[in-house]
Parts: sequence; C-alpha cells; structure tokens
Amino acid sequence: MRYALYFAADAHDPLMQLGNAWLGRDPFTGEALPQPAVAGLTADRVRDLTTDPRRYGFHGTLKAPFSLRGDQTEAALLQACEQFADEIAPFDITGLGVNRLGRFLALTPEREEPGLRAFAGLCVRRFEPFRAPLSDADLERRRNSGLTERQDRHLTRWGYPYIFEEFRFHMTLSSKLENEADMRCLAETAEGYFADVTGRPRACSHFALYTEAERGAPFQVHTVFPLSGSVSPLDAAIAPDHPTNEEPA
Repeated sequence: MRYALYFAADAHDPLMQLGNAWLGRDPFTGEALPQPAVAGLTADRVRDLTTDPRRYGFHGTLKAPFSLRGDQTEAALLQACEQFADEIAPFDITGLGVNRLGRFLALTPEREEPGLRAFAGLCVRRFEPFRAPLSDADLERRRNSGLTERQDRHLTRWGYPYIFEEFRFHMTLSSKLENEADMRCLAETAEGYFADVTGRPRACSHFALYTEAERGAPFQVHTVFPLSGSVSPLDAAIAPDHPTNEEPA
C-alpha cells in the first residue's frame, strides 16, 4: 500500500468531473469513463496518450506517493490529515490554464501562486514522519531522470525531488508526448474542454488522500478533507516553530 496527498476536490466539483473524464477514469469509484473526442486523434490513440495519468487519477501532487513507516498506521495518518485540515484556512489562486510542461500537457497556474506553493511545502513537511525511506530501486529510478544537485538532495531527504523551490504545481493531462502533432491535438481540444474551469479565480478548499493498493495499481480517492482552519498557508509556513527547507521535519 502507498499513500499520496493530492490537490483535489470532492466528486461533484466541475474541475474534478472534467479532469476525470479527460483521463477516462473516476478515482472516486474506479469506474472507466468515456473520454472526449479529440480532433485528429482516434479514441484509442487518446486513451494511449493518457495512460500514465489515468492510473494516478486526476490530481495535483502535494506530497508524492509514499509507503508508511513501520511505526505508523493508516489511522494515525488519517487523524493527522484531519488535524491539518482543521488548522489551515482555504485560500484562493488566480486561475489555472492548459499549458505544456516539458513534454507533458497539464493544467498549471497562470502566474506564481505563493499560497499554493506554501501549502504544498506544508504538506511535504507535516506528513514526513509518516513516510518510509525510499528503496534503492526507487532512488535509482528517480536519479535516472537526470536530477540537479538540489533536486537530488530533496530526493534523499524528503523522498521527492520537485518540492519547495523546485515545486511547480500541475494537474497532468497526458503521458509524455514525443510527437508534436499529438501535443497540438490534445492541447487544442483541452483548451476548449476545460474552458469553464480555467482562466478564473479558484478557491482551494480541499486536499485528498489517495491510495495505491499495490505497486502499479490504480490510485483511488480514500478521503477528501475540507480545509476549515484559520491560518493561511503563508502564515503557517513562516511560523516560528516551522522547520526550514533543509531542517528535519
């Protein structure tokens, strides 16, 4: 079993409904969903080009998938999620857009979002005591992608390279796209498909715990937690007792 803390909303949120259908799977129920037609691509090709994000479920990574430490339990993790949600206040972002992220297509913020970056950093630190160390195989797999020195330090210390100053929020819409024509077809369709939930302010008022029953299994939504606290992510991140990026959690 692995767990992950993801940016997500409840099953009725239009963003989640559109994203789930785009990827072709509902992570709340596990059911397959019909995907939208993409001009210039067959339905089978669209399915192939969304294989990887479909397994993970529509989401934005806050704390990457991890196994529980031997001295931790799922019940304790759920309690920690509830406490965190009771402390942190909802916050707003100016909007998401359909953008390229290297060779991937994703929904990303249209501008720097300090609150969202702070929130992701809080998730990394707060739930670090639950994370088991990465195996040698997992470390090697990550390093094979070509990490910078700082990213490698983050990988070693926190189990994931793209955090803190390396963090770039994204809700992945495709597998890695090697063909430029495929990228153009998906991007053009996605811009219209997500038009109702992009380019406008959005309240960030939930996060979710996803689970992977075994390596390679589809990720499922375990619980969505509504933020109901009074401390903004930015204020929580600069609290006097809050660890810095390089300090132990």
